[in-house]
Amino acid sequence: MSLPGPGNPATHAAASAGRRGRRGGATASRDHILDAARKLFAEHGFDGTSLRQVARAAGVDPAMIHHFFKGKDELFALSVELPADPEEVLAGMAETSPDQRAELMVRTVLRLWESPAQAGLLAFLRGTIGSTAKTALLREAVARRVITRITASVPGPPQEVALRGTLVATQIVGLMMVRYVVRLEPLASAPAEDVVRLVAPAVQRYLTGPI
Repeated sequence: MSLPGPGNPATHAAASAGRRGRRGGATASRDHILDAARKLFAEHGFDGTSLRQVARAAGVDPAMIHHFFKGKDELFALSVELPADPEEVLAGMAETSPDQRAELMVRTVLRLWESPAQAGLLAFLRGTIGSTAKTALLREAVARRVITRITASVPGPPQEVALRGTLVATQIVGLMMVRYVVRLEPLASAPAEDVVRLVAPAVQRYLTGPI
């Protein structure tokens, strides 16, 4: 009988199996952390959730979270699983004058929804509606990653600026739902330029006009 040794095929097979097992364990740990983070973010929001709480809920050492994720922001972003990255979609929005931002905003929404990403966006919205946990995650994501960019440098007290951001959201979300989800005519098939011309003034009023 030959004993396992460095040159023995059995030794290499065992080592390979061990490596495969470690990779599977690492993947399971990462997924477990994400599952725990989704629940905590949905229940307590971004600010009310700490990495230590996530680690405790996932049953892992806090250092393991830093091993898999760059920090709380990345963990939150991956927990929400948005079909498009707001940083990329809204690039340049904060640098545009608030007085001229609405038209750019509406054009950006139309360009995104009329791109190949539309199928993923529709699936995301339909999967979110009706789920309390997913809706809570989406609310946090929109507040942190979308509205903050839309309202950047808008003058006024913080509470007023926050109100303006949510009012803008009513127009943008309503446009997406009516044009692309419900597909209500004649808005559903209206030319993009007509949509910009009709919707942008209302968005601009909420952003910088009297409220």
